[in-house]
Amino acid sequence: MTSVAVPARVLVLGASGYIGSHLVPRLVARGHAVRAAARRVDALEARGWRGVETVAADALDPAGLDRALAGVDVAYYLVHSMAAGADFPRLDREAAVNFRDAAARAGVKRIVYLGGLQPAGAGSAHLASRGETGELLRAGAVPVTELRAGIVIGPGSAAFEVIRDLVFHLPVMVTPTWVRSRSQPIALDDVLEYLLRVPQLPQTAGQVYDVGGPEVLTYEQLMREFARQVGRRPLIVPVPVLTPKLSSYWLDLVTAVPANVARALIEGLGHDVLADDAAIRALIPLELHRCGGAIAAALAAERAAPEPGDAGQRWVEGSMLYRRERADFAYYAKRMTAHAVAAASPEAVWREVEGIGGEHGYYFLNALWSARGAIDCSLGGSGLRRGRRDPQRLAVGDTVDFWRVVALEPPQRLMLLAEMKLPGAAALGFEVRALAPRRTRIDVTAYFHPAGAPGLAYWHALLPAHAVIFPGLARAIAARAEAAERGGGAAASA
Repeated sequence: MTSVAVPARVLVLGASGYIGSHLVPRLVARGHAVRAAARRVDALEARGWRGVETVAADALDPAGLDRALAGVDVAYYLVHSMAAGADFPRLDREAAVNFRDAAARAGVKRIVYLGGLQPAGAGSAHLASRGETGELLRAGAVPVTELRAGIVIGPGSAAFEVIRDLVFHLPVMVTPTWVRSRSQPIALDDVLEYLLRVPQLPQTAGQVYDVGGPEVLTYEQLMREFARQVGRRPLIVPVPVLTPKLSSYWLDLVTAVPANVARALIEGLGHDVLADDAAIRALIPLELHRCGGAIAAALAAERAAPEPGDAGQRWVEGSMLYRRERADFAYYAKRMTAHAVAAASPEAVWREVEGIGGEHGYYFLNALWSARGAIDCSLGGSGLRRGRRDPQRLAVGDTVDFWRVVALEPPQRLMLLAEMKLPGAAALGFEVRALAPRRTRIDVTAYFHPAGAPGLAYWHALLPAHAVIFPGLARAIAARAEAAERGGGAAASA
């Protein structure tokens, strides 16, 4: 058995996710050469990490894995397919085998995998798939260290975000009896410290370790402690008629945690989920955070986190900027993206993007935008009355009607943060990308961090309108850019 040299060349697959996005900067701080990988490299670039190599890699694409793993000593495997729907166990199996084999081809010295605790008799497909993933990884030639955690306390953790949404937005909770199942929640900082240290110990190669916090608590106790710290006093009434499966469906009405992830989480709560962590604590004797301290640290870290990006504040999941600095607004955003391709240069498309709003209007279905402005005025907002400082040029901090410019990277990206009256926080993003000479793609993305059930109802009520407005806006921008280039600068009317 050998330890991995420090500093090491490290790959984090799943670096845009909850654990990965926190692990990467800590690896850098420890002196490692870090390569961050995810399916969408733009999501990694938006983090603004310095000294980190970012690459696109998908665990379902062996060729991409070979490129990502080249020259790597330690590979962290932090991916799962829960959000893919009912077929996620098959996808998880395929991804684990691909990664295992690619790591062997690359000569990786250690794989570190974060899985889930495996309570006896649990019927959760999610937990079973996490366990199977570890088994498949260990069946390869590269030594694997698997850590198994239950509830992780930290911003972005599915369990933590369900607690946030329930406590802030349901003063009375009629809950299933699973709220009294016992767990051993662990602080995000403690999970990360274990992940950082295990590759350095030769005896951890080929081993599986449970990790947990120092207290055994029920989900109800977790919710009450969170509520105490944020000044809420919810009434929690457990009833036996709501099974975990049934409750996973009503959670869709009150939480913005992705539905498949929330269901997988809740379906695993029918049993006590406790950690037998004596072995890991003997090897790595951390002073583990108690629940109250872990929740306080999570809320403080969320408030203090620097916004990412060097050239403006790109949208990143959970960013407090895009949640209007409101801890009660959902960490996870609902979103919709539309795109169009213009037979025009990126500069021509960018001119239309930068000119949006004010006297130019919104290029498509302006009557609906005007109606939304009137509604905002009636609720005490500014509506469309603020207009623009300049008819064509923008700067960070400018107002555009009921929006404010929070990110600007000419001629590629514009982010507008809504300042209208809303049950949540909204943003509108534009991205311009050259595909070929005189072929340019424009993406228009709406983001919404809902405030509980009213926010979710608002988002779902507007989905039919959004499904028309945003694709129409993308097409209109493309058409105006094409017309402007044909006509020497005169844009087509929408």
